[in-house]
Amino acid sequence: MTFAFDLATAVHEQQNGEYSGVVHDGWDIRSNANGGYVMALVASAMRSASQRQDPISVTAHYLAPLPPGEVHIATEVVKRGKTFCTVSAALHQNGREAVRVIGAFGEAAGRNEFSTSLFHVDIAPPALPPMTECSRRPASGPGFSMGLMDKLDIWLHPDDTGFARGEQSGKTIVRGWINFADGRPIDTLALLLVADAFPPPVFQVMTVAGWVPTVELTVHVRATPAPGPLRCVFSAHVVQGGMFEEDGEIWDSTDTLVAQSRQIGLVPLI
Repeated sequence: MTFAFDLATAVHEQQNGEYSGVVHDGWDIRSNANGGYVMALVASAMRSASQRQDPISVTAHYLAPLPPGEVHIATEVVKRGKTFCTVSAALHQNGREAVRVIGAFGEAAGRNEFSTSLFHVDIAPPALPPMTECSRRPASGPGFSMGLMDKLDIWLHPDDTGFARGEQSGKTIVRGWINFADGRPIDTLALLLVADAFPPPVFQVMTVAGWVPTVELTVHVRATPAPGPLRCVFSAHVVQGGMFEEDGEIWDSTDTLVAQSRQIGLVPLI
């Protein structure tokens, strides 16, 4: 079985680190490709160029919105080390650069491979009700479409859904479960998508929710996810100057922290 995410992030090497790909329809919010999906598409080419299995740390700067269509990805191996291979990439569409990315690729820790002598985690997975007691995020918002939600199953903590009814909680946090709608296992490449798939926590203080343009997104992959849905928590602490920051934690079914993220975004555009 070929899963939708694999088709949507497929790239084809041309020559000298150049790749072709396609921004697929349906991975969007308000007809603009989701930032996490775009990061995964570019990272697919970077992973190929690095000849390493997993993205470990990836940072993307978004220069322009991306509608569906063909894209060109130019990669450059900056350094091929023993542990990591550092790669930069630029994605162009119709002759315009839309995304610039840099990342380190290597081998992510396995679920039981915490081999270093120092191991310390002072945060815990979010306490979530069972999915049956959570609210599934629909494929449309107030007056706009969210095609991405047809590809993902996202179930939000009932305390974090008031923004969808115009009842902002004032607590800039969003928690919930996530999985692929078609049952695809979540691997390290898919973690880049997950890191930008939830409603922005800034919605909890905004009068009207809308498209939130991402300026910069960084994802750190900490481990290979175990099978099953992931638990996520995203929070924001500063909304100032027309921008906000968002911090994310992504946990697997074994209570292992598999990824962390931070992004800077613009206050929602209506």
